[in-house]
Amino acid sequence: MNFLKALFGVKEENSEEKRLADEQKNFDILKYDGVKALKTGQWQQAIRCLNHALNIREDLECRDYLSQALLQNNELTASYEQLQILHEAEPENENILLRMAQVAFLMEDYGAMASACEKGLLLSKENPEVYYLYGRACMGQEDITNAIAMFTRAIAQNENYADAYLMRAHLLLEQGETDEAEKDCQWLMERADDVEDVLILKAQVEIAKGKYDKALSWYNKVIEQNPFSIEGYRERAELKKKTGDQQGAEEDLAKLQEIEKTEE
Repeated sequence: MNFLKALFGVKEENSEEKRLADEQKNFDILKYDGVKALKTGQWQQAIRCLNHALNIREDLECRDYLSQALLQNNELTASYEQLQILHEAEPENENILLRMAQVAFLMEDYGAMASACEKGLLLSKENPEVYYLYGRACMGQEDITNAIAMFTRAIAQNENYADAYLMRAHLLLEQGETDEAEKDCQWLMERADDVEDVLILKAQVEIAKGKYDKALSWYNKVIEQNPFSIEGYRERAELKKKTGDQQGAEEDLAKLQEIEKTEE
């Protein structure tokens, strides 16, 4: 009797070991296929494989890949939910909070974005990207004063943070602080005078100063550089209308409509 029990016990043990081995094998295959699909742009296939892998067992790396695949597949809420799980597992991981803020920005959930940034600042007050993202969150919440302050903090941490200069300049213009906006614009022009966003900012600064001819020349440069610039045509049309060039404005608006139709 004891001999038979021993035999059955061995069989049961071997059966459990085989089950666990098969489970691990299936998990590894699904995770590998999911990562492979992610890297080759097959987002839906990646999502299916990674979800099946997670049904077998929990794995934070697998959730990380899944959040990336969901983001690429424009499933923003689901991607954010995966990042929340990762944050709960690794609350000291600042990179996860940054990604949460970036996905929240795409979701236009500026409250969640600000919350992620606040948590990031509790971990480190020296990361310029956290301040920059916090500034974008404040912009989304129409808190212009704090947005300017956050972009200024980002620049204090990284004096070459061009995006922070660009955002701050736009906000300063909105606030009527043309001289301060011009300083940021000049900084950008000295380093990136061939970037479309910088050229448009320069034109906007000239408009704020009442120098419409100079503004027009900058818009002309934008369109010479990029004949399909939607913003360039739109703003140049507004400027031409403002200065009495109705025909020129109508021509720009017609071109703008043509470009927008080709991009639909």
